Amino acid sequence: MQIQILTVGKIKEKYLKMGIDEYTKRLGPFARVEIREVKDEKTPDGASAAEEEQIQAKETARLKALLKPGTYIIALDIKGKNLSSPEFAARLDNLATTGQSHITFLIGGSLGLSPELLNMADLRLSFSAMTFPHQLFRLILLEQIYRAYKINRGEPYHK
Repeated sequence: MQIQILTVGKIKEKYLKMGIDEYTKRLGPFARVEIREVKDEKTPDGASAAEEEQIQAKETARLKALLKPGTYIIALDIKGKNLSSPEFAARLDNLATTGQSHITFLIGGSLGLSPELLNMADLRLSFSAMTFPHQLFRLILLEQIYRAYKINRGEPYHK
């Protein structure tokens, strides 16, 4: 399985980098994980809807340039489908068994993902109705992917 995480913005906090590195390492036996970051655009306070649209358009173009043809796209979206950890594990297992060996997760910047990217997604997934910083969410996503592999293997990590 190949898992690509395309995300807006860089991780600056050392503790997040350490957690991301740890879960990327843990996932090594199960999948090849690639994390690609694109530059985020600064959003001025009080930005107009038109300015926000322009910012999202720039970030969208950068993310789209990294999308591989034929990949199964999962867009992280607060309005997306909620799955429990076992349901998420089953979804990943089903993708693998039906020949979808390349999955791309999209994490937007402070304005989220554009409607264009959301419409391109095969699945719009929400981990919560709460809003998380996109830097922290990268770590949460990796942990849930790792948890899914452990669930699918019947191993005790997820308990």
